[in-house]
Amino acid sequence: MLFNSPEFAVFFPVVVTGFYALPSRLRWTWLLAASVLFYMAWRPLYILVLLVLIVIDYVAARAMEGQPDPRRRRRFLLLSLAGNLGLLFAFKYYSFFMGSLASVLQALQVDWRPTLIDVVLPVGLSFHTFQAMSYTSDVYRGRVPAEKHFGLFALFVTYFPQLVAGPIERATNLLPQLRREASLDFDRVADGLRLMAWGLFKKVVVADRMAAAVDVVYAAPGRHDGPALALATVFFAIQIYGDFSGYSDIAIGAARVLGVRLVDNFRTPYRARSVREFWQRWHISLTSWFRDYVYVSLGGNRVAFGRWCRNVLVVFLLSGLWHGANWTFVLWGAFHGGWMVASRLTEGGRARAVRVLRLDRAPRLHAALQTLMTFALVCLGWVLFRAASVADARLVVAGLASGWSKLLLPGAMGGLAASLGHDPAELALGLCFGGLLLLVEVRAGDVPAMRLVADQPAHVRWPAYYLLVALVLIFGVFDNSPFIYFQF
Repeated sequence: MLFNSPEFAVFFPVVVTGFYALPSRLRWTWLLAASVLFYMAWRPLYILVLLVLIVIDYVAARAMEGQPDPRRRRRFLLLSLAGNLGLLFAFKYYSFFMGSLASVLQALQVDWRPTLIDVVLPVGLSFHTFQAMSYTSDVYRGRVPAEKHFGLFALFVTYFPQLVAGPIERATNLLPQLRREASLDFDRVADGLRLMAWGLFKKVVVADRMAAAVDVVYAAPGRHDGPALALATVFFAIQIYGDFSGYSDIAIGAARVLGVRLVDNFRTPYRARSVREFWQRWHISLTSWFRDYVYVSLGGNRVAFGRWCRNVLVVFLLSGLWHGANWTFVLWGAFHGGWMVASRLTEGGRARAVRVLRLDRAPRLHAALQTLMTFALVCLGWVLFRAASVADARLVVAGLASGWSKLLLPGAMGGLAASLGHDPAELALGLCFGGLLLLVEVRAGDVPAMRLVADQPAHVRWPAYYLLVALVLIFGVFDNSPFIYFQF
């Protein structure tokens, strides 16, 4: 079931009404049933995969808590990790690794054809396995007690607002809220609905409108020249932000209506002045997961420079692989990890360049240049993320330098729009909505955009709400387009 579908428009009010109508002791069962139904609406059989994960992690956590022997505790943790990662590998990575190994062997003149598994990836599998693994890891480390209530633990893993694409929650934040009685607070409900509306605008008005042009260009990158490739890549930067942060806004808003506060997942990432800062603002729940459970375990930054470089590269390579079983994602992770290392290596030289160019005397100009450079680097990375293959990514990068002189010819904009599969008016509309999204988000800063609107006087606030609803209804693309991160 998609947040941007008519089914969810019926499902969510029914869930909210039933939740507040039921006695507190029965609400967890209602939410668990709703979460199971929400997931089964996509592919019913795969609820069994979730059930297997729930049972493994529940048993492992209970066994760890009652086990004083550290070695045996570690065995139960390994059982949990093996169960989660084993299922993730079987569904998501087995065919990728076997196919890659077969290609290497064929290059060595060894004819080996492995048996590949042709199954549909359970939607959001990477999200709920990482959430479950954080729980058992925290129980092992003594950060959180094992949950004794099997139903509440099942609800923690399957909680429908963030089940499919996050944010990746920690047990320390979500489990206590699922136990706590939630009263009907109209201000909180209104706050959640505003956030859901803003997220829906990001998805159906901005992201899905951008997607049409992006899909045309990236379906055949060799047929397009520099301006079309560059514009499609910038469009994708806006599309993926609108799509993923839109999902997060709807998830966080829906949970807030039900009395739960999920963690923030985005803080205006395109305002970042460095790649490092970008990752402090983009997909925050995943970044913090890798920081806490991988980077720190490897030694973090309390090691020699060489080992620090290794730690950073390992984290980003794993992050890239987490996103998808394709070499484009691995290279995307390596790209960002490489820039993090390069930033550290060139820190002193860049500081000297700033002084020589006297940019330290013009801090606003310096900040603007840093933001533009970071955005350009992030967009270059998005080429790898969006391209269907490494060969396609190479075509995009190679073609970026071509065809710019055509913009000086009469009718250039019409030709550019046609190459993107749009007429000039449609292209202008997409740019307008994309610009509006970035303008509002940058203006709001680290404060949620709808919170900024909610603090305005009534004569400003209500016209803004009506305008938002009108834009969604008039310009929204309602074709049940799935969210990009559902595939992960």
